[in-house]
Amino acid sequence: MPARAPSLATRLTLIATLGGLLFGYDTAVISGAVGAIDANFITPLHLSEIARNSLSGWAVSSALPGCVAGAAIAGWIGHRLGRTRGLMIAAALFVISAIGSALPEIGLGAIGHMGPAALKPFIAYRFLCGMAIGIASMLSPLYIAEIAPSEVRGRLVAYNQMAIVSGILLVYFVNWAIAAQGTETWVLTTGWRLMLGSEVIPAFLFLMLLLFVPDTPRWLVMKGRPDAARMVLARLVSEDEARVSFMQIEASLVVREEPLFAFGAGVIVVGILLSAFQQFVGINAVLYYAPLMFKNMGAATDSALLQTVLVGAVNMVATLIAIRTVDRWGRKPLLILGGVIMAVAMTALGISFAAGSTGIFALAAILVYIAGFAVSWGPVVWVLLAEIFPNSIKDRAMAIAVAVQWIANLFVSWSFKILDGSSALDALFHHGFAYLIYGAMSLLATIFVWRSVPETKSRRLEEIQELWRPASQA
Repeated sequence: MPARAPSLATRLTLIATLGGLLFGYDTAVISGAVGAIDANFITPLHLSEIARNSLSGWAVSSALPGCVAGAAIAGWIGHRLGRTRGLMIAAALFVISAIGSALPEIGLGAIGHMGPAALKPFIAYRFLCGMAIGIASMLSPLYIAEIAPSEVRGRLVAYNQMAIVSGILLVYFVNWAIAAQGTETWVLTTGWRLMLGSEVIPAFLFLMLLLFVPDTPRWLVMKGRPDAARMVLARLVSEDEARVSFMQIEASLVVREEPLFAFGAGVIVVGILLSAFQQFVGINAVLYYAPLMFKNMGAATDSALLQTVLVGAVNMVATLIAIRTVDRWGRKPLLILGGVIMAVAMTALGISFAAGSTGIFALAAILVYIAGFAVSWGPVVWVLLAEIFPNSIKDRAMAIAVAVQWIANLFVSWSFKILDGSSALDALFHHGFAYLIYGAMSLLATIFVWRSVPETKSRRLEEIQELWRPASQA
């Protein structure tokens, strides 16, 4: 039995991390379709420059309001229907939205002949996809944490972050491979549909595998099904461990709640700013618009997508480094190191664009920036959000911080097209202005961490909680 337990926990974890993989996949799949969205849905409208860029940014980032909505209802879904069924809902939404995003005209008109009229259903399907991301972004790590034996919980939960960056790398490769099958004109008419539709494959696989996944012992106990909970625990750990775990689960369900500001406003503000700065440094503008960025550097469509694959590979390798070092070096040193790296890299990139020198130096700056984010602000912010909030306010405080993160993501993704597409700014900075802004934000984020964020490495959660007590009594 003990020999089988880690294998089962790992298998269940790998299935749950498909939610994280789809999170990453859908975050980046839109990057290959930006040009097609503009060409098919927006350019024919003959809008003013600001209106055109604003609508384009909204179309590309339209999944993000859905992410906010999905994250907001994920807790209710997970509580009422269960973690597994909640993930099944997310998987079904991924399937539906992938088909609808690739074929927004379906049921409304001839495929490829509706023109700008297809933009509204396209945005609606992207909103559904965002809801799937929002649900999965909460329930996938929650399921893993509740199903994993305590001695391997940290490692198994970390798999979800690796799944996210793996999904980003996978879709970059898929987009490049699809684009290589035809001309740039073919990509604008047909290839982009294959890119968005390709998500059906991992989404359907996720849905099918979830049919064989049990719910977590914690949820089963919470719903008055102790025998079912014991059966799941018996498959995961030894009989003695299952007995102890069952008693701990029952005890943990009696949680004392306190007012949201029982520990002062400081801990809430720190959590919100960590989430906001994670987005204001510009990471999702880079991930969403990487091919456009490389085209601005003079690359052809297929070369731009191939360089985007390189971005995904660096993202994955640096995330592996973060997973191995976060408990050795500490949270704060990694965030400061990453912030400095990003500030230097983004400033250098902005200057290289402004100077008209966008060759290998600019590519190197992008890759250094990605490495700096992935080794620090990408995974470490999630670790801190799980640690800094006292248990009695954790659910509500985390919900606020995560909602702010998605809202900031929406703002950055939408505003990039306006900044990058402004003829006035381009005349001065040659597409480099946005990157100078992100460099400044990276510097501010570094100063914020240095001045205001406590180190949580090796501290018990109760010790971290006491760090905020004086603020509530001041």
